Amino acid sequence: MIGSFQCLVLDCPAPLELAAFYQSILGGEVNRPDKRWVLDDHWATLHTDTTVLAFQRAEDYQPPAWPDPQRPQQLHIDVGVDDLDTAERQVLGLGAQLLDRGERDRDWRVYADPAGHPFCLCHVGD
Repeated sequence: MIGSFQCLVLDCPAPLELAAFYQSILGGEVNRPDKRWVLDDHWATLHTDTTVLAFQRAEDYQPPAWPDPQRPQQLHIDVGVDDLDTAERQVLGLGAQLLDRGERDRDWRVYADPAGHPFCLCHVGD
């Protein structure tokens, strides 16, 4: 082993706002004091039960244009949910944008967070 996982960093125009968006979906604590980084207007974090997401201000940020290969998503977050319809209403209410709902029997849907990063809601129930 060379090292240990520290966090997943997403570039965005507004770090604190994007951290709050993901906190509404995943829970956790925004900007918990942590000796690994300095929290300021250019950097925010979200500590969840399993990992840390970090949000870094990018001045000339251009969001992915999923599924356009000219500006690919590069990475995305999958969020497991019990009920896709309920979760969809909730994330849309928080400012997400629906990108791909797919067929009614598909067990995942694609959204963009307020900074344009794609993420998926994935059905994990019975």
